[in-house]
Amino acid sequence: GPPNAGKSTLLNHFIGQKIAIVTPKPQTTRNRILGVLSGDGYQVILLDTPGLHKPRELLNQEMVRIALDTLAEADVVLFLADATVREPERLERLGKEFAAYLQRVSCPVVLALNKMDRLDKTMLLPLIDWYRTLHPFGAVVPISALQGEETGLLLEELVRLLPEGPQYYPDDIPTDATERFIAAEIIREKVFLLTRDEVPYSTAVLIDSFQEAKEGRPVVIHATILVEQPSQKGIIIGQQGRMLTQIRKNAVPDIEEMLGRRVTLRLWVKVKKKWTTNEQILRELGL
Repeated sequence: GPPNAGKSTLLNHFIGQKIAIVTPKPQTTRNRILGVLSGDGYQVILLDTPGLHKPRELLNQEMVRIALDTLAEADVVLFLADATVREPERLERLGKEFAAYLQRVSCPVVLALNKMDRLDKTMLLPLIDWYRTLHPFGAVVPISALQGEETGLLLEELVRLLPEGPQYYPDDIPTDATERFIAAEIIREKVFLLTRDEVPYSTAVLIDSFQEAKEGRPVVIHATILVEQPSQKGIIIGQQGRMLTQIRKNAVPDIEEMLGRRVTLRLWVKVKKKWTTNEQILRELGL
């Protein structure tokens, strides 16, 4: 689906814990996040992809490539759309983009119209009719990923369409993402939430060290926040280091909840000009 449709929110809801970061800003998700949902007689492997958009820089091109490559692996595609977008001009433009993406799919597609908690219900049927002109969806389910409304029905439709196969993961594993990766994503989420304009999109987080400690001692994490310009470094650090301190304070509780341990987090900010077009750095970031 497009950026900001609620894909990561839905993944976290299904899994029952935070494995994908969520912000109000588009293009927050950069990597493919795998979630494992095990139930009575089924296991669904959910692949949360970056939002589909028209890419300009190498970073964005890689994000869209990840999303489109994932389509080739899927047994079922869940297309998530923001139901609050209904302006005729915008829908017409999006319709052409959506149809082009959906043409690449050879497996069943379920359409989930998200953010129904913010939609006038009288608009629902015309909106469903419009989306049905784009593709022969296997099912159409209006949901609210944030509130959990009708997500159970959506899961039933996905399970119904999935083929039989082996159980790939133990029941108690929610993701294949490493703790280092999730910690880096949590730090990046706080940068997204606390900074504005181009700053969040010009930042990345690298975990320099992840030191497991003896029982009762905190895990010590050293991380570097990359930026492209010296001015961005100043913004991330803030006056007398206040912004960097706030990023750390906001990130620590989420990382501690994820690890189930106390955490000491140490952050540095480094300028790396044009890192978004640097293939080596993109590889380090898993892109």
